[in-house]
Amino acid sequence: MSNTAESAKKPAVLFVCVKNGGKSQMAAGLMKLEAGSHVTVTSAGTKPGAAINALSAEVLLDLGIDIIAEQPKALTEDTMREAGLVVVLGAEAKVPEVDGVHVEAWETDEPGERGIEGRERMELVRDDIHARVKELAARLLGETRH
Repeated sequence: MSNTAESAKKPAVLFVCVKNGGKSQMAAGLMKLEAGSHVTVTSAGTKPGAAINALSAEVLLDLGIDIIAEQPKALTEDTMREAGLVVVLGAEAKVPEVDGVHVEAWETDEPGERGIEGRERMELVRDDIHARVKELAARLLGETRH
C-alpha cells in the first residue's frame, strides 16, 4: 500500500515529439539526470521512428547519460493519463486533448534554421532542452531539493 501512496505523490512527466528518437528521448534522459528517482519519466512519439537518433545519444553520453538501449514508443491517451503532465517538444508533434492531463509545449531551438548542422546542432538542441528540463525539475520538486 505504501508504494501506491508514494507513487501517487511522486511527480510524473511524459515527453513527446514526433519520432521519439531524439528530442523527447533527450528530455527524458536529462530529467532522469536532474531529478533521479524523484520524478517518474517517460517519453513517446506521435509517429514513432525505428530507432534512437545516433547524434542525440552521442551528445547525451557527453553528460554521462546513456539512451542507446531505448526504443521509440507510440503515444497513447493512457500514457498521457498516467503521467498527468505532457511536455511536447517542437511544433510538429500534435497530441490529443485528454481530460485531467496538462500539456505544455516547448518551442525548442532549431539550429538547422540558422545553418548549423551535425554534432554542433545536436549539442545546441541538447543544451536548450537541458535548461528547460532543469527549470521543470525545479517546478516539479520544489526548490527545497537543492
